Amino acid sequence: MIWKPHVTVAAVVERNGKFLLVEEETDEGIQFNQPAGHLERGEALNEAVVREALEETGYAFAPRFLVGVYHWHHPRKDITYLRFAFGGEITGHDAGRALDTGILGARWLSLDEIRASADRHRSPMILRCVEDWHAGRRYPLELITRHA
Repeated sequence: MIWKPHVTVAAVVERNGKFLLVEEETDEGIQFNQPAGHLERGEALNEAVVREALEETGYAFAPRFLVGVYHWHHPRKDITYLRFAFGGEITGHDAGRALDTGILGARWLSLDEIRASADRHRSPMILRCVEDWHAGRRYPLELITRHA
């Protein structure tokens, strides 16, 4: 059997001092996450984060930089995640768009609110991504190269 990490993308978006998260139903109850999801076959990482943000929030997301790459092993599920977190901006909103199954809605929370809700985070990567964004971590998208 070949071991493979789960490659995921996440959108880190700040507007007026608040960060965009999603509240979602999970196997472990209702939790918070960034707009995030798995990279699909044939998809570029930046395309995946645009798609996931729209599907989970109804917001059109334009990635402008990479916040970081995160490696996390979920201890209870024995799954390793490799997350590419993108910073960017919202360029539109479709308020009537049906959101992905299990998504309760988009939520805007301050850094303090995100820290205070850590027990409801889907993974420790959520707070780390926001703190890295807050610390000014910005890497050019050119760091990611896609060979067709």
